[in-house]
Amino acid sequence: MGLSLEVPDAIQEALKVPEPERKARLMMELGCALYQREVLSFGKAAELAGLSQLRFGLALVDRGIPRHYGDLEVSEDLEYARGQ
Repeated sequence: MGLSLEVPDAIQEALKVPEPERKARLMMELGCALYQREVLSFGKAAELAGLSQLRFGLALVDRGIPRHYGDLEVSEDLEYARGQ
């Protein structure tokens, strides 16, 4: 089961993003913001953004958002490297 968010038409029209790119950009911005606030882990934020972890990492760099790399992230990276 997913969660749907409703973005009012006036807000959508105010976005300085071409209409076909809006959903993807909003998901990427949401993923970056939630990661920055430590609400989501790096891997889950990348998943929400619809990006590979490499591309998500680059998106963070573009926004000046530092990586949070603690024990949880080490565990996730090891799990990922082992093929889950």
